[in-house]
Amino acid sequence: MRKKASPVVQQPYPTLDGFDRHILSIVQENNMVAHREISERVCLSVPAVARRLQRLRKLGVITADSSVLCPEYLGVPLTIVVTLSVENESLEDLDQIRRRFLDCPQVQQCYHVTGETDFVLIMCVRDIREYERLTRTLLSEEGNVRRFRTLVVLQRVKATLQVPIEQ
Repeated sequence: MRKKASPVVQQPYPTLDGFDRHILSIVQENNMVAHREISERVCLSVPAVARRLQRLRKLGVITADSSVLCPEYLGVPLTIVVTLSVENESLEDLDQIRRRFLDCPQVQQCYHVTGETDFVLIMCVRDIREYERLTRTLLSEEGNVRRFRTLVVLQRVKATLQVPIEQ
């Protein structure tokens, strides 16, 4: 079961030692690796690895344990990048539009950004008709969107959420 990442990271950030970083590099590449194998690779006992992983999840360092799926096999081959600007930047209006994006299953990633654009969305849809319906409901009828720009992905060259980890 995938846990939604909280939109606000809690401060202060936890201190991570070399063991934590090594464990994180292993599980972010493949979270199905057995604790026994991790313990051998990082030179810690199996219970120590289990405790560290539990702590890293509790602290929010590990935000989800999920599998990466091939969208084409699931009938959603079209990736769309949307940049949009909002009409009103009040906290209440921004929270409302964030909730809309969080609640939309086609929105894979959402970034509130600086500059001329307010949000960048990465969306996965079945076809252009599904995207057109989403633009009407999500971006037009629901309000607070000044303008948006659509970029259709021709080829997925690299898609990862892996974080570079210095050890």
